[in-house]
Amino acid sequence: MEALAAGNTAVVTGAAGGIGLAVATKLVASGMRVGLVDCADAVLQRAAELGENAAGFVVDVSDRSAVETLAGEVRSRFGPVSFLMNNAAIDGGADTLSGPAIWDRVIGVNLMGVLHGVQAFVPAMIADGRPGIIVNTGSKQGITQPPGNTAYNVSKSGVKALTEGLAHTLLETTGERITAHLLIPGFTFTGMTRTSNTKPDAAWAPGQVADFLFERMAAGDFSILCPDNDVTRPTDEKRMAWTMGDVIENRPALSRWHPRYKDAFAAFMKD
Repeated sequence: MEALAAGNTAVVTGAAGGIGLAVATKLVASGMRVGLVDCADAVLQRAAELGENAAGFVVDVSDRSAVETLAGEVRSRFGPVSFLMNNAAIDGGADTLSGPAIWDRVIGVNLMGVLHGVQAFVPAMIADGRPGIIVNTGSKQGITQPPGNTAYNVSKSGVKALTEGLAHTLLETTGERITAHLLIPGFTFTGMTRTSNTKPDAAWAPGQVADFLFERMAAGDFSILCPDNDVTRPTDEKRMAWTMGDVIENRPALSRWHPRYKDAFAAFMKD
């Protein structure tokens, strides 16, 4: 992939830890110059640890003007961007009737932060005439919609739709010179998911997700659906198919968790 050639420039948000840091580390090791972006000051230390080809930027991606300023600073320091990963996200745990503050924050970071990154960096990537890659981090929850974390689900559903639209726009404007990809992680041991300092057996390490991302990008995948040590791809596929079946078969909302459909769902997964 030409966009990932040594000497090119990459930007990764949510890079103070987890998947973002794992991807940034892999990019630096390949010889790219990488801007690590996070709202946490720890990103500065993480970048310093990666060496002279990395730089840390403390930025809240929900702030459009701050992301626009970031784009100018990265270009001034490292040159045109060839790889952009909009990965920053928060959880929040907000249900439909939760207060507006948590909804504003979750949507602001998880969805609008991705849009801000796209709009701040991608027009220049198109104009530069160079090969490029954009990765937006979604979630299985944005597809299967488990109840109880609705704000997060909505934000990640939006990222899916946004990335699909971006991919089509890039196809129309650049052919296959610049591509967009939707990363859909499985259970991954990160700051967002950890409940202790010991990785659960079911979880992947962030480095595994990073390796899988680059493997599937090289294969040309748009939707990069990650397994983990507990859930296989066939299981994910069946859960997602059931979710779409709610629309096709006119079942109740979130029928997977509806008491009348408990046995039907179990039989569907077993079949």
